[in-house]
Amino acid sequence: MRFLQNFKTYCKRVLRNYTKMSGDTSYMNKHLWELDQELFTMIQDEKNRQKECLEMIASENYTSLSVMECLGSCLSNKYSEGLPNARYYGGNEFIDKIEILAQKRSLATFSLDASEWGVNVQPYSGSPANFAVYTAVVEPHGRIMGLDLPDGGHLTHGFFTPQKKVSATALFFEPMPYKVDPDTGLIDYDQLAQSARLFKPKVIIAGISCYSRVLDYKRFRQIADECGALLMADMSHVSGLVAAKVIASPFDHCDIVTTTTHKTLRGPRSGVIFFRKGVRQVKPSGEKVMYDLEARINAAVFPSLQGGPHNHQIAGIALCMAQAQTEEFKNYQQQVVKNAQALCTKLQSHGYKISADGTDVHLLLVNLKSVGLSGGKAEFILDEVNIACNKNTVPGDASALNPSGIRLGTPALTTRGLKEHHFSKIADFIDAAVKLGLEIQKKSGPKLVEFKRVAVEDFKDQIEKLKNEVKDFALGFPLPGHDDY
Repeated sequence: MRFLQNFKTYCKRVLRNYTKMSGDTSYMNKHLWELDQELFTMIQDEKNRQKECLEMIASENYTSLSVMECLGSCLSNKYSEGLPNARYYGGNEFIDKIEILAQKRSLATFSLDASEWGVNVQPYSGSPANFAVYTAVVEPHGRIMGLDLPDGGHLTHGFFTPQKKVSATALFFEPMPYKVDPDTGLIDYDQLAQSARLFKPKVIIAGISCYSRVLDYKRFRQIADECGALLMADMSHVSGLVAAKVIASPFDHCDIVTTTTHKTLRGPRSGVIFFRKGVRQVKPSGEKVMYDLEARINAAVFPSLQGGPHNHQIAGIALCMAQAQTEEFKNYQQQVVKNAQALCTKLQSHGYKISADGTDVHLLLVNLKSVGLSGGKAEFILDEVNIACNKNTVPGDASALNPSGIRLGTPALTTRGLKEHHFSKIADFIDAAVKLGLEIQKKSGPKLVEFKRVAVEDFKDQIEKLKNEVKDFALGFPLPGHDDY
């Protein structure tokens, strides 16, 4: 018995010593599914939701397995504050190579000359990228102009209400929104020009979050020049379309271009800032005025606003920019637009009004005012039947809290292989869901909280039937990435 006890003690000592030498611990080298089943089950549930759902949120997409491998790599371990070859930490020999590769590929993807354009690939996402630009080129409380959020702009372009400065952009700078024509849904460039001449902004932002026509960057340039403003494009939503040359490029006319990399670009959740270099203008005297954006933007990203860059994201940027140069990617982007237009045409045949009367890009805005169902109710009932979208203001809406439309996008489902005829079927699903919503509203009355209660209590069978039809349809198309998480 004593021998057995001594042997057990010896084995425990050997195991402890092995653990110390190998660096192995109770959890450091275990898989997630071995270590935390509760969390892993939640992730699997989300994966199943993605498989069974029609993802139509215009800002979402499915990234590739190879990008996911970058995001889960050893690059998460490394701090690398600063820029390549100018770091505040040691041990960045290979991190520098990865970031330089991401920079070179980003320029190549958009056919940019490195002597005329620079790029910073460190912003954590699109919102930090935009704020870094403002920090770099607009003094505190300096003036900017962007498309109003209710008209299709983005929060970071300076959204505020009479009661509150909603975006930090509005808190630290002085924004003035420009608008779309409420009848056509198109940007009113004449009014923008008139407002810019009076307001004299430091920066004009040509960018959208829910606007279905291609921006007139040449007209933006003319307006910016008239009032002495820098022109910044936020192409986050359409950068994939720009890379594939499906739509006009902002680089021909802009001083600064920002983008996310996870929407139409299908990369990691990250952000990129492009900025002009070289000669900005030549004075009548012949004197050259040079751009001074590079140092200012780089310093705004770090150290002004961020700490160490996310190197796993930067590797993902390098990879997705290479993927964006392939023929497969170009074909994908062309199909994204074809699918959006097919969806638009079929919804119009069902009698729905589409803002701007169509789409040139990856999204469309459905105006439900004439239907009599709010955007919030439509979003809810569509979600209940496994169609994910978002409620959205339409031109003329009085409140962003009670919008009259829904925004629909095609990038994610196009990644899954859907073509035009599939989106025609999806339009039928959407129409069926909206009509079911109208039936629910007849019983619930106008309040959203009652609408939700009546839907789940009194229309459970009808919802389940349509949901199963959508689910069976969705499961016919694979998702990229890991099979079950």
